[in-house]
Amino acid sequence: MNALNSLLDGFGTALSPLNLLWAALGVLLGTAIGVLPGIGPAMAVALLLPVTYGLDPVAAFIMFAGIYYGAMFGGSTTSILLNTPGESAAVVAAMEGNPMAKSGRGAQALAAAAIGHFAGGMVGTVLLVALAPTVADLAVDIGAPDYFAIMVLAFISVTSVLGSSRIRGLASLLIGLTIGLVGLDQMTGQQRLTFGSLQLADGIDVVIVAVGLFAIGEALWVAAHLRRRPAEPIPVGRPWLGRDDVRRTWRSWLRGPFIGFPFGAIPAGGAEIPTFLSYVTEKRLSKHKDEWGKGAIEGVAGPESAASASAAGTLVSMLTLGLPTTAVAAVMLAAFQQYGIQPGPLLFEHEPELVWGLIASLFVGMVLLLALNLPLAPVWAKLLRIPRPYLYAGIMFFAAVGAYAVGGEVVDLVTLLVIGLVGFGMRRYGLPILPAVIGVILGPNAEQQLRRALQISDGSVTGLVNTPFAVTVYAVIALLLAWPLVRRQVNRRRTRTAA
Repeated sequence: MNALNSLLDGFGTALSPLNLLWAALGVLLGTAIGVLPGIGPAMAVALLLPVTYGLDPVAAFIMFAGIYYGAMFGGSTTSILLNTPGESAAVVAAMEGNPMAKSGRGAQALAAAAIGHFAGGMVGTVLLVALAPTVADLAVDIGAPDYFAIMVLAFISVTSVLGSSRIRGLASLLIGLTIGLVGLDQMTGQQRLTFGSLQLADGIDVVIVAVGLFAIGEALWVAAHLRRRPAEPIPVGRPWLGRDDVRRTWRSWLRGPFIGFPFGAIPAGGAEIPTFLSYVTEKRLSKHKDEWGKGAIEGVAGPESAASASAAGTLVSMLTLGLPTTAVAAVMLAAFQQYGIQPGPLLFEHEPELVWGLIASLFVGMVLLLALNLPLAPVWAKLLRIPRPYLYAGIMFFAAVGAYAVGGEVVDLVTLLVIGLVGFGMRRYGLPILPAVIGVILGPNAEQQLRRALQISDGSVTGLVNTPFAVTVYAVIALLLAWPLVRRQVNRRRTRTAA
C-alpha cells in the first residue's frame, strides 16, 4: 500500500505540465536519434547528458526515461525498415520485421513493435513497482556459474534456430567470439589480437560491430545486386493491424514482459538475451512455422515486448543496488552521481520524489510513445520508397558518423569497413548475422564469468554446476540440443507406422 501511495505521488510529479513536456521531448528526441543507424539509447542519453545540466534532477531523469524508450523504438524502426539495428536490443526485430517490410507490411511490423513496446513497458513497470525488492534479492544471490550458464543458453538458443544449418550458426558465433577477443584481457591485461595497435587495445565497440555487420554488409550486398535486379518501389501496405494480426500477436505481447523483466534486472547482457529467448519461444509456439524467416509478425511483437520490459527491469538493480546492468543504466548512474545522488537501498527514503516521479514517468512515457509513434508508422514505412542507391548511401553515411562518434578515431572507420566486408562475406555464404553479434556482446562477459567460476572452485569443472539455478539452465540447454533429435526420431517412427 505504501508503494501505491508513493506511486500516486509520483504521478503528481510526472504529470505536472513542465515534466510532461520534458517526457514528450525525451520521447521525440530518443526516437529521432534511435532511428539513425548506429546511435542507440546509451549514446543518445550520453549525447544529451550535457543538455540537462540546467534542469533539476527530477526533470532530467524524466527526460532520460523518455529518451531511453524512444531510442529503443527508433532502433527497432531502422531494424524493420532498413535491416540496420539502431542498438543491440533491436537486432532480433530485423529477423522478421525486415522481410515483412519487403513484402509490403512494414507499417504492420512497426505497429506491432510500437504496441509491443507499450505492453512490455507497462507490464514491466508494474512488476518494477511490485517486485523490486524480491528481484533485487535474487540478483544479489546469483553468482558467476549462474551468469555463465545463462550466456551459454543464449549462445545455444540463437545458433540452434537461425540459419540454414547449425554448423553455419556455430561458425557465425565463432566469428563473433573472435571479434570479442580483440583488446586487453580483462583479468591479466595481456593484449589479444590487437596486432600491435594501441587503438585496438580497448577492443572493438559493439556499436561498430553491429553497424558494420548489418548496415555496411547489407549496403554492400544490395550494391552488388542492384544491376542484376532492377529496383522496384516497395508497397507500404495498410497502416494498422488487422483482426488476424491482433489475434496472432496479443499472446506474444503478454509473454514478452515475463521473459524480459527478470533478465533486465540481473547483469546478464541487458535486453539482448531476453529478445533472443522470446524469439525462440515464439517460433516454438507458432502455428505458422512456414512464415518464419519470411515475415512472421510474432517474431516482431514478442521480442520488442521483452526488450521494453527488460528496460524497466534494469532500473531495479540500478535504483535499489546502484548496480547498472546495461550501458544505458551505466550512463544514468553517471548522471545520478553528477547530481550528487548515490543509488542504493536508501535512495527510496532519501529521494522519494525523484524515484517515484521517475517510475511514474515510465507509464507516461509509454503512453506518449504509443500516441506519437503509432500514427507515424506509415510515415516511417515510406522510407522504403526512397530509391535504393540514395537510401543505402545515406545509411552508409550515418553508419560512418555513428561509428566515428563512438571513439572519434579514424581506426574506427577502418574497422567498420573491415567488419562490413565480413558481413558481406557472411551473406554470400549463408551465415546468419545474429549469432556473430551475440558472440561479440556476450563473449567477453561469458569468458570473465567462466574464469571467475573456475577460480572460485580452484579449477574444478564442478564449480560450473554447483548451484540449483545453473543446473536448471543446463537442463534447459540439454533439452534444446536434444529436441531436434527426438523430433526427428518421432517423425521417422510416424513415417514407418504410416507406411
